[in-house]
Amino acid sequence: MAAAPTIRRLDEAVVNRIAAGEVIQRPANALKEMIENSLDAKASSISVSVKSGGLKLLQIQDNGCGIRKEDMSIVCERFTTSKLMKFEDLGSIATYGFRGEALASISHVAHVTITTRTVESNCAFKASYSDGKLVPPRPGLSADPKPCAGNKGTQITVEDLFYNVSTRRKALKSPGEEFAKIADVVSKYAIHNSGVAFTLKKQGQSMADVRTTNGASILDNIRAIYGAAVARELLEVSCDNQRYSFKMHGYISNANYSVKKLQFLLFINHRLVDSSALRKAIEALYEAYIPKNSHPFVYVSLEIAPNNVDVNVHPTKHEVHFLHEDSIIEAVQKSFEEKLLGANSSRTYYTQTLLPGVPVMDTSTVTSDDGGRSNAAKIYAHQMVRTDSREQTLHAFLPPKDQTTEGKSSPQQPDSEDEHQSPSMSIDEPSTSCDISGTSVDTSKTKSTETLTVIDVDGNQYDKPSDLKKPRLEEKADKETKRLNNSGIYREIRLTSVLNLRKAIDSNEHKGMKELFEDHKFVGCVTKSLALVQHSTKLYLANVTNLSKELFYQIIMFKFGNFDFLRLSEPAPIYELALLALDCEESGWTEADGPKDELANYMVNLLKGKAAMLLDYFSFEVDKEGCILTLPLLLDGFIPDLNGLPMFVLRLATEVEWDSEEGCFHTFGQECSRFYAFKPDQCHVDEDTHDIDAANPSNRSWQWKVEHVLFPAFRTGLVPPNRFSEDGTLLQIANLPDLYKVFERC
Repeated sequence: MAAAPTIRRLDEAVVNRIAAGEVIQRPANALKEMIENSLDAKASSISVSVKSGGLKLLQIQDNGCGIRKEDMSIVCERFTTSKLMKFEDLGSIATYGFRGEALASISHVAHVTITTRTVESNCAFKASYSDGKLVPPRPGLSADPKPCAGNKGTQITVEDLFYNVSTRRKALKSPGEEFAKIADVVSKYAIHNSGVAFTLKKQGQSMADVRTTNGASILDNIRAIYGAAVARELLEVSCDNQRYSFKMHGYISNANYSVKKLQFLLFINHRLVDSSALRKAIEALYEAYIPKNSHPFVYVSLEIAPNNVDVNVHPTKHEVHFLHEDSIIEAVQKSFEEKLLGANSSRTYYTQTLLPGVPVMDTSTVTSDDGGRSNAAKIYAHQMVRTDSREQTLHAFLPPKDQTTEGKSSPQQPDSEDEHQSPSMSIDEPSTSCDISGTSVDTSKTKSTETLTVIDVDGNQYDKPSDLKKPRLEEKADKETKRLNNSGIYREIRLTSVLNLRKAIDSNEHKGMKELFEDHKFVGCVTKSLALVQHSTKLYLANVTNLSKELFYQIIMFKFGNFDFLRLSEPAPIYELALLALDCEESGWTEADGPKDELANYMVNLLKGKAAMLLDYFSFEVDKEGCILTLPLLLDGFIPDLNGLPMFVLRLATEVEWDSEEGCFHTFGQECSRFYAFKPDQCHVDEDTHDIDAANPSNRSWQWKVEHVLFPAFRTGLVPPNRFSEDGTLLQIANLPDLYKVFERC
């Protein structure tokens, strides 16, 4: 009879590697543990880099709270954690980690380097680990953490995973399949943690495989990761059950959508887990709604009272047990069924009209796409949208140099020039003539060319040459007039008149045009006031002047009382501006209207009397001497043509209904938007030609402003009124299907 074998205590290194093999089964498991550590550290941005499916390199970087230098010596030891103090804490655990095994297990099967910095630290610290202990990065060096440059947060680099477990390394699948599992983990956590920005990419590649932003919602992240075909077919579900102390929220696909493999995202108390019982219940429910051998998309987040959940039942925390499991699953299934019944009254079927001469396609040979959708429809060339409205270019960040500001000077006239003539104002190029006050003022013949500096509240300066001889303009800063906007506090306006004007804008919205502007793609400028835009398969001609006028009116109404300042570098006398306007034919002045100086004085007194209201509501400042000091900043990067300032002052006095509150705000907004509206005169283009030379630097300046300042504002801030569909502001000039009918190709 054989002798009984001796029982021996296993070596600690063997014990640790066995435990590591249970916790870290593949690269995706290691990444899951590190993502949860980053989320526990309150990170708002998590970036992951992978090489060879995570076997060669697996790196994660976050901007969380970091690790204290004093803790770096034990951070990779087993059973060291900052999240659990005693066993009873498991009953109310609210963090992902609690055993203190993740980093320890990784360090026993890989080479680990940690670089971390806390908010209190002046620098980052870097250390290397093996078998749970600090090790020197190179032989002969100290193993202690070394100071280095680094951002707040933690970067963990895992290299040569399973280098000392050859059987495990050989058992793993190809790097491509391992990367797919990593992408699946990152995608699921990115969807659930919509307030955290996730990025996943392969090392050395600039294009990210997964990318989400902080401000995106759960539905936005599903759309970005799984595609718009899934997102548009989702139904939002929720349930709050006090009896079993749980809440449920999620998104499930309707009966119009199905795939070959179940897409099941389950989070219980924010942990990514799996539940075979819940999975079977959901699949059984969908059998009545979708075709045989097809499956739905399901994202479910369950929040169960922590004392009803046992999280310590699986080495990788892949499963959890909870009380009242059958009852909770039944309640979730019932909630799903109610939502599906309510959405099953109609089905969507995609059809395609057969074009003349096109043979009938044998549907039996059509294969589904990578997503496995059984209802995928082929997109024909005449229906294909080849542009993306969300696409950005570097040109948006590289504004051209304004040619009107380059060092051009005007020759001086002799000192005998009449110093008492009516002042003229121009901010055009020195070679351009500007017809103000009824005479053509050529800036090349003026005594000097002054620079008009417009200063906003942030101190930004915008310069344009000007021959405004009286008043002379120079920089000036006045803290008093900045008081309303530098506080950073948004004033909520509750005036009934303003609310009525806003309501009138919203009630007159053209829904189709709103969608058009939100998803349009700018094509280019046709003339000085017309531009081409594309939406879907249609091409439109847009009147930039009309659009900008309406935009500025709406900005005035919706930002009422919350404008920043555009400061004139020297006060502009209203009296002289009024005389300039009255000298202009556009004013329509006749001798029967009275002497010009009396009318000018009337305008000065009128605007001085309204100065307090104009400053408070519109950031339009008039001083006691009757000079304009500031104008409202309606749109960042856009300055109105100051050649129109005299006529603007005249129309304020004659066209604004000062006696009625609502009428006053409405007409002032109209006149202000008329002054700010983009006009062809701002383009500095030769009037004798209709062609736009794209190589001309002066043309690039205003075209850049139209494309990258005005049209982005139209996209986000314009509520198109119904009249735009009738007054020619927006005209459809081409449609891709119609072009195919004519040319048979495009």
